Amino acid sequence: MIDSTECRPLDRRRLAIVRAARNLFVEQGFERTTLSDIVDRAGGSLATVYKLFGNKEGILEVVVFEQASSGTALVIEATEQGGTPAQILHRLSESFQVHFLNPEMVALVRIVIARSVSNKDFAQRFFERTATRTHNSLRQMFTTWHEDGIAMSAPPDILAELFLGMFVSDVHTEAISHSLRTNKSRTRLHARTEFFIAGAGLLD
Repeated sequence: MIDSTECRPLDRRRLAIVRAARNLFVEQGFERTTLSDIVDRAGGSLATVYKLFGNKEGILEVVVFEQASSGTALVIEATEQGGTPAQILHRLSESFQVHFLNPEMVALVRIVIARSVSNKDFAQRFFERTATRTHNSLRQMFTTWHEDGIAMSAPPDILAELFLGMFVSDVHTEAISHSLRTNKSRTRLHARTEFFIAGAGLLD
């Protein structure tokens, strides 16, 4: 059991370890990064790493789930700024593209894809904490619009799935192709969002 007087120094040490591990995982990959590499960059000791995380897999879980958080906050932020559904969706598209195609996010998705082959539970936890939560937030947004009398051409659940799918597809393509196939231009983003808005029947 960790004594309460240790919490503040341990919190600082934990943050330093997570930051160092995240940078190393992105720079050289999960498999090639050792606990000694992480300690060398973060400072402290292996004993502290084991005390806080258990092992390298424990650090990976924290790194992945802290960095690859769900888009719930982005959905809330976009809707709270107000505007028409079309304006909100364009705003959200820009936020999602920045979030999902952040180089750190893409690198971590590569790690998740590789780890999911041997660790199904890890992959499922990642999916639940990212795509599922973001989908639920989007579904609630479309449901609220529907309840407010805004006409839509498909149920909220389907619209949430289709909208999120654009960005999940992009991050997977980016992760697998190493940026060879992903067009991240604002023109393409605007055109795709306009197409979705028209298909959803949400034109201003």
